[in-house]
Amino acid sequence: MKMTIEIINETDFQYDPSLESQIEEVIAVALDEEGIENEGEISLLFVDNQRIKELNREFRNKDSETDVLSFPQYESIKTNGLDDDYAYLGDIVISLEKAKEQAEAFDHSFEREILYLAVHSIFHLLGYDHMDDTEKAEMREREKIVFKRIQLFK
Repeated sequence: MKMTIEIINETDFQYDPSLESQIEEVIAVALDEEGIENEGEISLLFVDNQRIKELNREFRNKDSETDVLSFPQYESIKTNGLDDDYAYLGDIVISLEKAKEQAEAFDHSFEREILYLAVHSIFHLLGYDHMDDTEKAEMREREKIVFKRIQLFK
């Protein structure tokens, strides 16, 4: 699989450069678990709380900060599969500021929080959601499989 992940940091927030390769690895594992072997691309944008609040208001009519937004290109790869040889899966926006706050609140590393948000958002790009308990359980189970494989949660 040759999925390119374009990562852009629009913030002044500094992070270990190895985080980007860890993100690429965890996304590759999630796609592998879902049987996605297509060549393609995903964009990942790092922003601050103010910018993600603006995007959340613009695209979801929610005037609040959030940790991550996912903008899938396809309606549901999970349900419909992926016929395109080259697939632009969509866009992910992560607030580094919110991720740092959540990492501190959950008492784990910033890197772990970012990797969790990357996996979570990839499943949204593939058509998973958590609008009801059944969907939430299915999505969490898929996430746990990836986390176990990459040994994020021991």
